[in-house]
Amino acid sequence: MTFLQYWLVNHPTIVNFSWTQGQTPGSSPLFLTLTVISYLSITCLLTHLHLPPIKPNLLKLITVVHNIVLLVLSLIMAVGCILSTLLHPPHLHWIICIPPQTPPTGPLFFWAYVFYLSKILEFLDTLLIILSGSIKRLTFLHVYHHSTVVIMCYIWLHTSQSLFPAVLMTNASVHVLMYTYYLSCALGLRPRWKRLVTECQILQFKYSFLAMAVMLWFHFTGLGCSGIWGWCFNIVFYASLLVLFVDFHAKNYGGSKSIKVCDLDKRP
Repeated sequence: MTFLQYWLVNHPTIVNFSWTQGQTPGSSPLFLTLTVISYLSITCLLTHLHLPPIKPNLLKLITVVHNIVLLVLSLIMAVGCILSTLLHPPHLHWIICIPPQTPPTGPLFFWAYVFYLSKILEFLDTLLIILSGSIKRLTFLHVYHHSTVVIMCYIWLHTSQSLFPAVLMTNASVHVLMYTYYLSCALGLRPRWKRLVTECQILQFKYSFLAMAVMLWFHFTGLGCSGIWGWCFNIVFYASLLVLFVDFHAKNYGGSKSIKVCDLDKRP
């Protein structure tokens, strides 16, 4: 525990982290805007070009490495955020409600920053789909999710938004499951729990609404919670994703309403 505590919470780089707009790499509105526009433009361009085929073995190697990196990174972010939540903030209720005027500094916001950068790295998911020739898998849900979640993570940092630790821990944990599945597929295995990965995401969104309601209760019955306007963006984003994932689930799994397995298929 001491080893993990130092490297994931108390390391000087983590403890002394500070998000400063215009100074921290990737913190400017211009960077965010150009990143999202570039992702959408390149995705649109590549889907209309006839790219030369990549050797299957090379594509498999790239896919395996990509999934291993994101699997390990997701696990580190989940553990890092959990330990930071338990050991760093003065009160555990920071997981739901961060006090107003809290500056985006320290371990919790360091992991929010890593999570933000990881969402840009996940743009490679889209490129791998295109290179594999499986354009049909490149759904509106996939592109919308990848492009908008980056904006959400930026708002977390820019507003010191409450509730992000809970969302980060949950989402990173589900991504460990998701990239384990994709890694298995890239290695030639076909786990029977593919469906396990959209329904967990659906559950995540549903429980997020409950957590957001609890945050509102803290906000209006106490001294307030930080990042309330970011909360407004999140609830609209989560609602839209929930609708899209439920629709995807219905089309791919016969519309079953019972959740027996967990399926976060970001690359449907």
